[in-house]
Amino acid sequence: MRWSPVKLTKMSHACVRLEKDGRTLVIDPGTFSEEDAALGADVLLVTHEHPDHFNEDRLRAGLESNPAAEIWTLRSVAEQLSAAFPGRVHTVGHGDTFTAAGFDVQVHGELHAVIHPDIPRITNIGFLVDGTVFHPGDALTVPEQPVDTLMLPVMAPWNKISEVIEYVREVKPRRAIDIHDALLTDLARPIYDNQIGALGGTDHGRLTPGDSTEL
Repeated sequence: MRWSPVKLTKMSHACVRLEKDGRTLVIDPGTFSEEDAALGADVLLVTHEHPDHFNEDRLRAGLESNPAAEIWTLRSVAEQLSAAFPGRVHTVGHGDTFTAAGFDVQVHGELHAVIHPDIPRITNIGFLVDGTVFHPGDALTVPEQPVDTLMLPVMAPWNKISEVIEYVREVKPRRAIDIHDALLTDLARPIYDNQIGALGGTDHGRLTPGDSTEL
């Protein structure tokens, strides 16, 4: 159960920073996110191996800038980093729970969404942080417990807006905040804002990269 206020900062594309009690947790500092997205993190979480979510150089920079920082991720990512940072890279999967730097984390999901039937599906996990913020990575995973704030992947090669709307309806969060939006042009944003906001059944919004909100 979370008692301290949490500051959520939206970084570019799928990257999110959460801060409380002077500690920082960063999810998916990938190639489309800022070069310094992982710097200053105490906890790093990576949902899967695709480069827009996993950038090895950014993660290495984060680990090197803070010798106490650690990573929790799935096996395909952990195998690329564990030798260089022994004891600091942890492999997790669906159903696992852990506490890191004061954040309580639950792992949900197993597979990346289908991009095309001819493309093999890879592993993908989502993270529910402090029982309130859920980042699904590249999947429309529905956690088994209520979600207060859903980080909503709005635009990807593997989804369409009807699926995004139905996902919001199924999760039923108190609010949804856009992620996975680097490929969404300014011309399309009002369409997504209006349709998800009108049909999703919850408070829907987006943050410009670098903007924050308190949870």
